[in-house]
Amino acid sequence: MNGSLSNNIRLQRFMHGEMTQAELGQRVGVTRQTIAAIEAGKYSPSLEVAFKIAAEFKLPLEEVFQWQG
Repeated sequence: MNGSLSNNIRLQRFMHGEMTQAELGQRVGVTRQTIAAIEAGKYSPSLEVAFKIAAEFKLPLEEVFQWQG
């Protein structure tokens, strides 16, 4: 299963009141460092965290995360 997970979290944070990584992390229950790593594509979030992030932006999961197979 080769592929990669990308996201537009940075853009969504900016569009939602310039939310910081720390604020988003606090809202979804992870650290700022975890949000930074997810944003940078260095870490894939659990499905639960991915859904929480999308819900925080009031968007469907596929509008925040994209899979390139």
